[in-house]
Amino acid sequence: MSVRKLKPITSAQRFRVVNGFDAITTDKPEKSLLAPKKRTGGRNSQGKMTIRQRGGGHKRKYRIIDFKRNKTGIPAEVKSIEYDPNRTAFIALLNYQDGEKRYIIAQNGLQVGQNVVSGSEGVAPEIGNAMPLSQIPLGTIISCIELRPGQGAVMARSAGAFAQLMARDGKFATVKLPSGETRMILTECMATIGVISNSDHQLTVSGKAGRSRWLGRRPRVRPVVMNPVDHPMGGGEGKSSGGHPRSRNGIPAKGYRTRSKTKASNKYIVERRKK
Repeated sequence: MSVRKLKPITSAQRFRVVNGFDAITTDKPEKSLLAPKKRTGGRNSQGKMTIRQRGGGHKRKYRIIDFKRNKTGIPAEVKSIEYDPNRTAFIALLNYQDGEKRYIIAQNGLQVGQNVVSGSEGVAPEIGNAMPLSQIPLGTIISCIELRPGQGAVMARSAGAFAQLMARDGKFATVKLPSGETRMILTECMATIGVISNSDHQLTVSGKAGRSRWLGRRPRVRPVVMNPVDHPMGGGEGKSSGGHPRSRNGIPAKGYRTRSKTKASNKYIVERRKK
């Protein structure tokens, strides 16, 4: 894992820092695990724009990822570590002993030729193995965590993310999440051992506006330069500050808590994330 700073032979490359891609072993994805990915441009089924600043971008194919890790007890060999344009983390191609191939989110330290397995019986808490929270030793660094049994991984899935198993009490385990929130999760839920790969992702610098366009992000207009009809922070004579920072709908942006006080899952949160 490393980053490279380019020689400034053009103005676009002067500040650019790119990923070294040392961990990547192939640039050819597994064709049987590709699916078409239609771009919406931020528009809903009626063709109305519901998300602004979306559009363009390079054409992509979706890689079908096994988030459930429900092929239990069958060892799989890691055939390759690959780049995925749809996420910040790298992915690993697994070749199961029965011939099936699946993609999983790759963990830091996962090597080609290594064997990984998922399940509760006789599975060691080693990098890349998926186990229920009831079987993982306390204090272990985990990622790709389910919120409900059988749902598939929904938490700690992006580059460099990890959580820590803190305690177990009855049918609940206490997990400290990447946001800083400490929360109770059912011990039947699956999690993968290790930190998510590509932890250097946060060190990269795009260097030019065009790279954002390649990713499908269009230019964003600052609210303070809009008119009052377009945004609560718009209007005023000259360079006005725009008032208190808030969203286009008028919801305050700094420190205002938007989580519902009557939400059913509030009772599972032991400690809220830090401001």
